[in-house]
Amino acid sequence: MPSLHSSPFMDKSVFLSLLRHTSKRPKSSSSGGGGGGGGLLKMFKLFPMLSSGCKMVALLGRPRKPLLKDHATTGTIFGYRKGRVSLAIQEDPHCLPIFIIELPMHTAALNKEMASDILRIALESETKTHKKKLMEEFVWAVYCNGRKIGYSIRRKQISDDELHVMQHLRGVSMGAGVLPSPASEKDNLDGELTYMRARFERVVGSKDSEALYMINPDGAPGPELSIFFVRSQ
Repeated sequence: MPSLHSSPFMDKSVFLSLLRHTSKRPKSSSSGGGGGGGGLLKMFKLFPMLSSGCKMVALLGRPRKPLLKDHATTGTIFGYRKGRVSLAIQEDPHCLPIFIIELPMHTAALNKEMASDILRIALESETKTHKKKLMEEFVWAVYCNGRKIGYSIRRKQISDDELHVMQHLRGVSMGAGVLPSPASEKDNLDGELTYMRARFERVVGSKDSEALYMINPDGAPGPELSIFFVRSQ
């Protein structure tokens, strides 16, 4: 089971306010070295610029044990340089995602949103019923750093490309890089397949609100990537 915490202070109204906050981006806390945030986000921005010969994770396809043995939730953002990005949530990096969705934004647009080294993705389900668990909802309004960017539908079944990514990253707990493309033609048309994977603390506010806060590997004081799920009434 993932690391699952319940907080009485993180109800649905808190998440709704996060969805609609001002579009002004926070400034980076530090521009120099040291223990500041932005480590994984900076890596993700750097790797798409690398050449095809630098696909360092080509050997990750064979089964391995996780680098860190804990119960944190695993989140992966991935996509082709010229295509859209996808988000996958796993309770265990060796298992299929419990939630996977293609976001209505391209990799280049995501890189621009990372300019402040802080990324907040919020997904709002506008369903009126409660017959499903929150992450079982299908239609989501997607917000990035406070701005609505469109709608997406959660996948019922994982695609071949998505399965390719999950298989190659099954032994990776966190990191960013370039994956070998499942087809050379795809690689040539849409560019390299990049990914960013991190471990998250999962916080449940109610049956209609959850949040994932990235666990920073460099000991930074605050999360540089947060993902919010909320179901409106």
